[in-house]
Amino acid sequence: MVEDHYPAKGRVILHLDMNAFYCSVHEAEHPEQYKGKPTAVAGSVELRKGVIVTCSYAARAFGVKTGMTVRQGLKACPQLIIIQPDFDLYRRYSRGFMDIARSFTPLVQATSIDECYLDITGSKLYGTPLDIAHRIRERIRTEWGLPCSIGIAPNKLLAKMASDMDKPNGLTVLRIRDVPARLWSRPCDSLFGIGRKTADKLRKLNIRTIGELAASDVSFLTGHFGVMGLWMKEAANGIDRSPVKETIEQSKSVGHTTTLPENLSECEDIHRVLLNLADQTSRRMRRKKLVAQTVQITIRRPDMSTVTRSMTLETPTDNAAEIHREACRLFDFHWKHGGPVRLLGITLQNLSLKDETAVQLDLFDYDKNPRQEALTRAMDKLRDKYGEDAVLTAGMLGDDPSALIRNKRIRGTSLQMDDDLLYIDV
Repeated sequence: MVEDHYPAKGRVILHLDMNAFYCSVHEAEHPEQYKGKPTAVAGSVELRKGVIVTCSYAARAFGVKTGMTVRQGLKACPQLIIIQPDFDLYRRYSRGFMDIARSFTPLVQATSIDECYLDITGSKLYGTPLDIAHRIRERIRTEWGLPCSIGIAPNKLLAKMASDMDKPNGLTVLRIRDVPARLWSRPCDSLFGIGRKTADKLRKLNIRTIGELAASDVSFLTGHFGVMGLWMKEAANGIDRSPVKETIEQSKSVGHTTTLPENLSECEDIHRVLLNLADQTSRRMRRKKLVAQTVQITIRRPDMSTVTRSMTLETPTDNAAEIHREACRLFDFHWKHGGPVRLLGITLQNLSLKDETAVQLDLFDYDKNPRQEALTRAMDKLRDKYGEDAVLTAGMLGDDPSALIRNKRIRGTSLQMDDDLLYIDV
């Protein structure tokens, strides 16, 4: 009976992970051009300096990896086909496979444009968990032409780990009783949620594998890692109580980052990039009727080391000029040495609904505020109707990727909740 395949107590969770999603989408759209060939999606194709966002499995066989520059990818695989990103297309395909997932359960949590969790505990009507997973995978293949891997487990953590075990087109079941045999011999940083720095710290404490982490004394772990120590102990034993949340919570932050086609070191160039970033982050925030009290900038050097700095404002704002001004102040103060910059980003934090936020007006500027807001609303309406380039300031013009983030078709964004999905930076 179908009921026998579901626990009397507990949950059944699927993790759906699309394989080489961007490349697979292009292959589905144009199989005659891309099917079975080494392909890569990169941000700055024409300059050959863009970073590879993802690559097909055929490209990976030649040693091409995500994060390589286009030049490095072509060196590893001279026949590599470089494709310009098309985020409108990716969003359409993403909505397509998400709709298939939601046809089996309303409890679907999108965690990025190409993956989601499903709680199918109440979906017995559609068959066993394996039946459902097979049907979802087959429908995505036939209706959208995309490969995917699915993990089946009693919780989100193990479902995520399971979906990573067999790619592409894998289907893996991982139960708590399977954890010792299948996970404990692995290094700690292979456990989802544990990064390299935490793994390095664990290594210094003579904890090298997930099994050793699972056997560690919880008070020892909490002494070194605080509450995260308890989480790590439980995770290493396959325990995860986090629910699948089908509703999208209010954004905690709104941000954009852009990787530059060449390193910048002149303040004038950097301020112009920050202006485009401030423009688009404030635009998205106004659409959500939010204001921000904290402005954070991200700076990445050519050696990939990253610096983040933030400033909390006296008064929350959604004004692009104010955000740009604070971002430039942060940059100028913390980047005095004038070294080269590879990536720039602006993230707006401490968000609140504008209608519910008390705003302290400046005594000398209070009469200007309504006029400024009216002008901003008018400009937003023009751009909503005629496109993001309908109204620009001279400072926004340029040929670097920051000028392209106004183009939803080709942009990639980080920390963006848009159309209920999280997108990534290119």
